[in-house]
Amino acid sequence: MKLVYIASPYTLGDTGENVHAQLQAAHTVMDLGHCPVAPLLDHFLHMHRPRPYQDWIDCCLAKVRRCDIVWRLPGESPGAEKEVAAAEQCGIPVAYNTSDLKHLLNK
Repeated sequence: MKLVYIASPYTLGDTGENVHAQLQAAHTVMDLGHCPVAPLLDHFLHMHRPRPYQDWIDCCLAKVRRCDIVWRLPGESPGAEKEVAAAEQCGIPVAYNTSDLKHLLNK
């Protein structure tokens, strides 16, 4: 079972829709038999106790470095771009669509 980090927009656009899209992607990863890492679930931690933006970025980048694959969902996002850059620095493959993801999962 591979760990798949889902990198996607959060602060740009509608936050609720962004969280929903990432949760849908997480279910796709599970349907493919793998383990999603859905950092936008931190949205609920933030609702419980807000923290500075940098705290969340630091935690997200730590999660990226422990994953096997990063799946970059569409949409403008400075945070997701940092996550992709971190993955690339670590040699972690990045998928940009479901076909790419399935290919990487089957390697």
